[in-house]
Amino acid sequence: MASLRRAIAFTLPLILNSATKTSVSISSPILHRSFLSSFSRLYSSKECNFQSLDIDLSNEETKRRLFNRLLYRSKQRGFLELDLILGKWVEDHINSLDENGIKALVHVLDVENPDLWKWLTCQEQPPDAITSNPVFISVREKVTNNLDKHAAPQTRAIPGQPWVRGWDDIKKGQDGPIAGNQ
Repeated sequence: MASLRRAIAFTLPLILNSATKTSVSISSPILHRSFLSSFSRLYSSKECNFQSLDIDLSNEETKRRLFNRLLYRSKQRGFLELDLILGKWVEDHINSLDENGIKALVHVLDVENPDLWKWLTCQEQPPDAITSNPVFISVREKVTNNLDKHAAPQTRAIPGQPWVRGWDDIKKGQDGPIAGNQ
C-alpha cells in the first residue's frame, strides 16, 4: 500500500505537468503541494516526521471520528495476527493517548504488515524511526511479554532469523526435509 502511495506521489507531478501543457486549466502547483504533503510521511524513511500531522482533538465529534477511524484501521489490516494485536492495544489505549501519541499510532499504522510483524516479533531489526516510536515500543513490549508467557523458547526462531512455518516443519526420517513444509 505504501508503495502504491509512493508511486502515485511521484507520478502525479508528471501527470499535472502534462495536463498544464495541453492547456487544461488546473491549479497544479497548489494541488501538487497539498497532495504531496499528505504523503510526505510515507516516503520519508530516514526520519520519523509524524509530528507534522494535523490532528484536532478539541471537538468531541472529530475526536470520536478519529478514534473510530484509527480503531478500524488497527482491527482491519488484513493480517489476522496484527488485527488481533493492534486492535486490542488500540482499544485499550486510544482514550489515554495525547496528540503526539495519536501521531505515533498513525505512523505505526502506516507501516506495511509484513515489516511490522517481523519487527514486532523480533525477526528483523526495525529502522530507527520506528524504534523510537512510543506506540511501537509499547506494542512490541506487549508482544514480547505474551511470547515469553505463552510460547516455549524452542518454538521460536533465533532473534534476527525468520520463523519456520508449520507444525511439521522438521520431519524425522530419511526422506523428510531438513526444514519447511516440502
